[in-house]
Amino acid sequence: MEGKETKRTFSKKLTRRGDRDTAYQQTRDVEGGSGSPLKFPHDYPLRLVWKKGFVRLVLVAGIIWMLLIMVVLLLHVWSCQSSLAFFSAMCNRGGRVFIMLDTMGFVPKPPHRCSIPLANNVDKVAIAKERTPDVILEHLSYFEEDDNPNNGTEETTPLFGGHQSWAQRDQSFKLSKTMKVHCGFIHGGGAEMSPEDVDYVKKCKFVVASGIFDGYDVPHQPTNISQRSRELFCFLMVVDGVSLEFIKSNVTVKKDSDGGLWVGIWRLIPLKKPPYDEPRRNGKVPKILTHRLFPQAQYSIWIDGKMELIADPLLMLERYLWRGKHTFAIAQHKYHHSIYEEADAIKRRKRYARPLIDLHMKIYRYEGMQLWSILKNTASDVPEGAIIIREHTALNNLFSCLWFNEVNLFTPRDQLSFGYVVYRLGGAFKFHMFPNCEYYSLFVLHPHTREHSSKIEWVKDLKELKKENSKLKETRGGLGLWTPYPGDLNTVVLPPVARTSKAG
Repeated sequence: MEGKETKRTFSKKLTRRGDRDTAYQQTRDVEGGSGSPLKFPHDYPLRLVWKKGFVRLVLVAGIIWMLLIMVVLLLHVWSCQSSLAFFSAMCNRGGRVFIMLDTMGFVPKPPHRCSIPLANNVDKVAIAKERTPDVILEHLSYFEEDDNPNNGTEETTPLFGGHQSWAQRDQSFKLSKTMKVHCGFIHGGGAEMSPEDVDYVKKCKFVVASGIFDGYDVPHQPTNISQRSRELFCFLMVVDGVSLEFIKSNVTVKKDSDGGLWVGIWRLIPLKKPPYDEPRRNGKVPKILTHRLFPQAQYSIWIDGKMELIADPLLMLERYLWRGKHTFAIAQHKYHHSIYEEADAIKRRKRYARPLIDLHMKIYRYEGMQLWSILKNTASDVPEGAIIIREHTALNNLFSCLWFNEVNLFTPRDQLSFGYVVYRLGGAFKFHMFPNCEYYSLFVLHPHTREHSSKIEWVKDLKELKKENSKLKETRGGLGLWTPYPGDLNTVVLPPVARTSKAG
C-alpha cells in the first residue's frame, strides 16, 4: 500500500511539474524563446503604442491644463495688485474667482504704507531758481463783484462764489491766453482775514496750509521738520470763529506783538463771516483756493486738519514736483477710479443728500463724463484730496478756480469734481498722481473730536428739501442743483458701478 501511495504522489508531482514546464514553454514561445516563432496579432504593436501614448498624452495634457489654470489665477491676482493702469483695469474684485482666492489666502494685501524715496539730506535740496513758465495761460484775473441775476430789479445778497451762469461756466473751460473767471472771494461774500493776517501772509512764498471748521479738530504739530523748512515755510491754519473758540479752550494759544495767534508752529488765520452754512463746504475755501488766500505763495502743500504731517515739506516738494518736473501732485484714491464709484460710496456712507449726489452725477454724465478706463491718460479720476502739493502757476490757479466753482455750484464732495474738471480741460492740465501707499506715509491720522455730520447728509428724497421752510436746504452753496439746467436730465441713466470696498 505504501508503495502505491508513493508512486501516486510522485506521479502527481510529475504532472504538476509537466504543467509548469508546459506553461513556461508557452511563455517562452510568446516571448520568442529558442526555436519558437513570434505569434503576435498583426495589430499588437499598434495597440501597445497607442495605449502607452494615450496614457502619456492624458498625463501631459492634465499637467499643462493645471499649469494654465495656475498661471491665469496668478495673473488675475497680480493684475489686481499692479500699479499699471492696463493690468489693474483687468481686475474684477467683485468676481467670484477673486473672492475665492482672497478667502484661500492667495491674494496679497496691498501695503497701507510704503517707503517714500525722499532725498537723504534736506540741506542739499536745490530749490528751483526759476518758476515754471506760463505758456497756455499767461494772464488770469477774477470776478470780484457779484452779478445780479434779477437784472437789478431785486436786491440780492452777494454770494462768496458769485451767481455764475451756465453760459459763464461753459466759457470758463475754454482756454485762452487771457482769462477772467469766477474764483470765490466776491466782495461782501465772507471769508475775510484780519489786516494783521493779511500783512503776515504777504511774506509767505512757501506755505503749508491746513484748516479746521466747526470745531471738529485741534491743530496737530508736524514732526520731522528740518530747521531749513521751519525757516522757509509759513505754517498757516485757517479756522472759523467756532473752531477758534474751541481751540482756545483745549490747547494753548499764544499771541505775538503784532496780534498774531499761534499754536506751536501753526499761525492761526481766522476767517470772518463763513461764506457757507455747511462746514464741509467752508473747508474747501482754504483747501482749493490756497492761491487766493495767500496770493504771494509760489508753492503750497495742503493737509487736512485732522492730520499730523510727518514728512519734511521741502523734501515733499523735491520728491513730488521738482524731481519729475511736475507742478501739481495729488494721491490716487485707494479704492476708486471712477467718480461714479465714489458717488455710490458717498451715498452709502451718508456724506451728502443722496438725491443731490445723483443729480450732480447726471449733469456730469449729460456733459460727457465717462467711466474711468485704461484708455484715459490719467491713473484715476478720483484723488485722495487730503494732501495737495502744487506750484502756483497760472494754469494750476485756473484749475483750482474751476474745481472750486464746481464745489460751489453742486455738492461739496470735491473728489467728484476733480476728474470732471480734468476732463473738461481736455488734457491741457497736467498733474502727477502718486501711489496711495505713499500718501498714507506722509501723515498720522487723528480722529475728529466729534462726529462730523449735518442734517442734509441724511436726506433721502428731494421732497424733504422742497418742503416749505425746510432748514435742510443750503442757502449759499450748491445753488446749481436748484437752478434750471439747460438740458434734459430725465433721459440720463447713471452707469452701474462695482463696489470695490466695504468702506467705500
